[in-house]
Amino acid sequence: MIVHVGSILHAYTGGRTEVESEGATLRAVLDDLDRSFPGLRFRVVDEQDRIRPHIRMWIGGVPARRLDERVPRGSEIHVLGALSGG
Repeated sequence: MIVHVGSILHAYTGGRTEVESEGATLRAVLDDLDRSFPGLRFRVVDEQDRIRPHIRMWIGGVPARRLDERVPRGSEIHVLGALSGG
């Protein structure tokens, strides 16, 4: 499947905006990505194995809030850093 990676993570993907990954859950997809792009998973998942508060992910256009969410075959995933400020 294709994973669209926001600019906040381009340092880990060698500047690539799209990468390929495999997995039946979001956790498995991120584990697979981390094998190809070491350090990427730690930037989106905290020490308690939760999606970091400033990261937003979508599976097939649907917001993903937990790592155990299923990823249907052929889905596209988006991983972006949330903007904040005032």
